[in-house]
Amino acid sequence: MYAVIETGGKQYKVQPGDVLYVEKLAVEADAEVTFDKVIAVATDDGLKVGKPYVEGAGVTAKVLKNGKAKKVTVFTYKPKKNEKRKKGHRQPYTKVEITAVNA
Repeated sequence: MYAVIETGGKQYKVQPGDVLYVEKLAVEADAEVTFDKVIAVATDDGLKVGKPYVEGAGVTAKVLKNGKAKKVTVFTYKPKKNEKRKKGHRQPYTKVEITAVNA
């Protein structure tokens, strides 16, 4: 059994036991979170696709931790003009473990 969920503007194919990194959620560690935006659910009966979301379906997950990804360095310059700029960025994330897919 698996589901396709949408969170943070991205879509993820998940099944119970999966651990994934999603865009930061406003939830503390060791809390339960439910994803209601389920695009598709595959069960033993077949695939159920929503328009745009499947009614009554949800995915339950446990928040493992909140953190920041590794630093990405952005360096821009214009040749022969002595113009350069160096910036860094660390994207915040939430690490979740999928516990159940409710169809």
